[in-house]
Amino acid sequence: MSAPAFALLALLLAGPIPELLARSQWPLRAPRAALTLWQAIAIAAVLSAFSAGLAVASRLFLPGPDGLPSHGLASALDRLGWPLWLLYVGALGVTLLVGARLAVAVVRVAVVTRRRRAHHRMLVDLLAANRGALRILDVDQPLAYCLPGVRSRVVVSEGTLNTLDDAEMAAILSHEQAHLRARHDLVLEAFTAVHAAFPRFVRSASALGAVRLLVELLADDAAVRTAGRAPLGRALVACAAGPRPAGALAAGGTNTVLRVRRLAGKPNSAALSAGAYLAAAAVLVLPTLAVAIPWLTELRLLLGR
Repeated sequence: MSAPAFALLALLLAGPIPELLARSQWPLRAPRAALTLWQAIAIAAVLSAFSAGLAVASRLFLPGPDGLPSHGLASALDRLGWPLWLLYVGALGVTLLVGARLAVAVVRVAVVTRRRRAHHRMLVDLLAANRGALRILDVDQPLAYCLPGVRSRVVVSEGTLNTLDDAEMAAILSHEQAHLRARHDLVLEAFTAVHAAFPRFVRSASALGAVRLLVELLADDAAVRTAGRAPLGRALVACAAGPRPAGALAAGGTNTVLRVRRLAGKPNSAALSAGAYLAAAAVLVLPTLAVAIPWLTELRLLLGR
C-alpha cells in the first residue's frame, strides 16, 4: 500500500470509525469483544501512521541492496520535485510527531496517574477505618471506588454500609474487585495515551468515554455472576451520585442509568461477540503486516551483510 492509503487508514481509525463505534448500541451486549475491537482499532491506527511514515521514507531515501538508505533528502528533492518532496517530508514529520507524542503521553499518563493514586491512597490510609480488605470513610453519602495498583484499595463509605443490604454490598464489592483483577486501569491508560498521540482535529472525542463505559460493563457482568442483576442495580443507583476521585474506578457515574437499563435488558450475545472478535482480527492484519514485513526485510538485509 502507498503512503496516502496508510495515512487515510490512520485518519479513519483515529477519528470517524471510533466516532461511529461510540454511537453504536451493540457493544452493550458484547462488552468484552467490543473492548477488544477498540484495542485493535487503536493499535491499527498507530501502526497505520507508522506504515505511512515507512512508505514515505522509502520514497525519500530509496534503500539500497544492503537495506541502508542510498539517497538523502537533497537528492530526493531533485528526483521528486518541490511539491511532492514537501508533501512527503510533511507526512514523515507528522508520523514522527505522532510517535513522539505517543511516547511522551505513555510516560506522562503513567507518572501523573500513579502520583495521584499514591497521594489519594495515603489520604485514605490516614483517614479511613481499616476493616479487612476495605477502607471505610466516615461519610454519610453512599460511595464505592477502587484505587488500582500494586497496593490496591477498595474504598466505601459508612453511608454505603448503612444503605446497602448484604446482597447489594456483595455486588458492589465484586464490581470493584473485578476492576482490580482485570487491571482495567491499564486499559484506560493505554487508550488515554493513544488519544493524546493524535492531533486534536483528527482523534475522536467519544473514544475514551466509550472505553470507560465498557470497562464498567465488564465489572458489572462480574458482579452479576456473583450477586445477581437486581442487587447490583439497586447498589448502582444508591452509589450513583458518589464522587469519582482522579485515578480511581468508581461504581457510580454519569452512565448509571444506562447500566441499570442494561441489567434489565437482553443478555450478552455470543453472535455479536464473535463478529466483534473477527472484526478486531481483520482490523489488525493489514497494518501489522505492512509494518512487520518491511522491518523483517530490512533486518534480513542488515544481518546478511
